[in-house]
Amino acid sequence: MSKLLKMPLIKIATKINADIEICFSLSLSIDLHRISTKETGEQAIDGITSGLIGLGQSVTWQAKHFGITQRLTSKITKYNNPFHFRDEQVNGIFQSLVHDHYFQKFQNYTLMSDYFFFESPFGIFGKIFNKLILTNYMKNFLILRNNTIKEYAESDKWKALLIN
Repeated sequence: MSKLLKMPLIKIATKINADIEICFSLSLSIDLHRISTKETGEQAIDGITSGLIGLGQSVTWQAKHFGITQRLTSKITKYNNPFHFRDEQVNGIFQSLVHDHYFQKFQNYTLMSDYFFFESPFGIFGKIFNKLILTNYMKNFLILRNNTIKEYAESDKWKALLIN
């Protein structure tokens, strides 16, 4: 945990008027992730490439960010259904990436909280890039994803992804 405290952190909280189990499952949906990232053309090309990803499983994403095609492999390293899961980069452009997803059930809604820790490569140049560009870019990327989860969870759209 001490290593995480030294990394840049993006925190996002999203209130969703839906059941905690639906929100949790949508967050693990490879198909919903692909829908939420259509602007960057993200495609799951290896590992779990559709459906829900689970503990110990990994997915490799290919996408275009900043005009460069990149690959990132992440693995689910912690899993406590329906309250928390963690995905961590195994391979990719980041020096390190850890994304904790927390879910709290309230009477009429679910609070979904993201804690996105990341570290860019390239030493001081990476730190400058984080401050000037990457932190805001990643925050907007996560907000778009969370808004898609919210849209699907608060309507009947979730059924197309979670009910087979």
